Amino acid sequence: MTKSTKKQLAPEQSRELLMVLQTRFEKNKNRHIDLDWTKIQAKLEINPEKLWSLHEMESTGGEPDVVGQDKKTDEFLFYDCAAESSLGRRSYCYDQEALESRKKFKPENNVLDVAAAMGISLLTEQEYRELQQLGNFDTKTSSWIKTPDEIRKLGGALFCDFRYNTVFVYHNGADSYYAARGFRGVLRV
Repeated sequence: MTKSTKKQLAPEQSRELLMVLQTRFEKNKNRHIDLDWTKIQAKLEINPEKLWSLHEMESTGGEPDVVGQDKKTDEFLFYDCAAESSLGRRSYCYDQEALESRKKFKPENNVLDVAAAMGISLLTEQEYRELQQLGNFDTKTSSWIKTPDEIRKLGGALFCDFRYNTVFVYHNGADSYYAARGFRGVLRV
């Protein structure tokens, strides 16, 4: 007999989180025109590990919300929609290799491992740009984004922010970290 390793919330936590998500969904209808909360909630209720991931996004300050639906896979897309990069996920370098390469002043963790532990993925550049169509995000902070392998192999990593009514994509050494840089995730349900 194998022991279950699924991550699940207690029933009361699930109810509370669903109420928070529904309230946010109803308050921000511009993010998900033509989507029905009851269908989203039904999918969440049969996927408790996804609800657990949303709880992780919420508890670290990400304010996850539905931003669309992938018509090919019939999955709902939840992005971190906090105005600024999640306070509970800042000051991390990009990945484990970058963390190990730092000789001094190592950050606590790295964004790829934290995202994986939460059950989410970093936003891609395209997803980040789509998010910015729904509001102004990262006007004072920045967010690591999924970096192409070619760039990462050369030691770099990408991040974005929104300044001067424009999305900027920048690069840094993957081992860098800053108090105002976190990451935004996506969860497919």
